[in-house]
Amino acid sequence: MTAPGSYTEEIKVTGGKLLETVKNVVRAGNVRRVVIRNPSGRTVLDVPLSAGAVGVVLMPFFAAVGGLALLATHYTVVVERDGGTGLAPRDG
Repeated sequence: MTAPGSYTEEIKVTGGKLLETVKNVVRAGNVRRVVIRNPSGRTVLDVPLSAGAVGVVLMPFFAAVGGLALLATHYTVVVERDGGTGLAPRDG
């Protein structure tokens, strides 16, 4: 369920690119939650993230994602972001 004022995006990735994709998403900022689903659509990891979660706090999360990358070949990463990300196209 998406929180008010936020939106979700889905990214399809292979197991080898899973950890790299998740790290890039988290570094981009404004992430509320990351959900990883296996090829059959089952949620295998659902992690809420706070704006202040960085560095050492995220190490167990990244370790879990790295472990998942070994188990299957295709995943869907669902990213819930805050609404005010500034990602909307600019005029000009």
